[in-house]
Amino acid sequence: MAEIERLLEHDTAGDPMTGLRWMRKTTAKVATQLSRIGIQVGARTVARLLRKLRFSLRVNQKKLGARHPDRDRQFRYIATLRQRFRRQGNPIISVDAKKREMVGPFKNAGARWDRVPTPVNDHDFRSLAKGIAILYGIYDPNANRGSMFVGVSHETSAFAVTSIRRWWGEEGRKRYPNAQRLLILADTGGSNAAARGAWKDHLQQQLCDQFGLTVTIAHYPTGASKFNPIERRLFSQISHNWEGEPLVSYEKILKFIRTTKTSTGLKVRACLDRGDYPVGVKPSAERLRQLRLTRSKVAPRWNYTLAPSNVK
Repeated sequence: MAEIERLLEHDTAGDPMTGLRWMRKTTAKVATQLSRIGIQVGARTVARLLRKLRFSLRVNQKKLGARHPDRDRQFRYIATLRQRFRRQGNPIISVDAKKREMVGPFKNAGARWDRVPTPVNDHDFRSLAKGIAILYGIYDPNANRGSMFVGVSHETSAFAVTSIRRWWGEEGRKRYPNAQRLLILADTGGSNAAARGAWKDHLQQQLCDQFGLTVTIAHYPTGASKFNPIERRLFSQISHNWEGEPLVSYEKILKFIRTTKTSTGLKVRACLDRGDYPVGVKPSAERLRQLRLTRSKVAPRWNYTLAPSNVK
């Protein structure tokens, strides 16, 4: 089964809430690929093994629409980038914002083995909350380590990049002391959206210029965020750890994140960020023209590299 997981590493998606997984390939294609490495199994055996690995069959859904012509090409390009960075010993991180949580005695999905049910509010009104937990995560797939930054303000590009900068300064550069390049895997929307100028501007200032890092960013295609490794490797594990438990305080949220572990060795750090990150702050057109940005020839809207300003 380990061979199947390695084979599907770049083609697997996962639900961050339930932990269920699915893939882009058919069982017949997986069986064919296994045969190329000397493992002779049929499609039915592959299906049985996938169920043991918590892969799920999907039913039809009314979501027809035009798929981006570069979708499959982008998946292949991301797989190539990950292999190259790993081979060179350079760090790779998967980033995203997790679903925000209201802080207080609110119902949380799931159940626990308690003697009596925990009473919670009968309505999820924002006015009843002590605050909102803005959750931004960084997952290092090579080290199987996660970091979650819990904000109290807004999910903005400034908050996202500040979280990544803190991860690099407090953890990343200690783990990769000789690294001069960093690969970031992200979705196409939200605070780390491919089209956001503020996202690129903060990366330039807080990572490239401050630490001398050359940062390559690859965005998963629109509608394919579940293939981002952080969804199934980190977010689903945190959701499982606190399921059925009301998140009554920021301290409790941090505790559940920090105690999230898996049999494969996942460990997670958690930090509270009480900074103010106002919405609507955008860099000027002049500032964007000064970015040291180079776009890839492959899907340039989704793939680009930012270099330090002091490197010619």
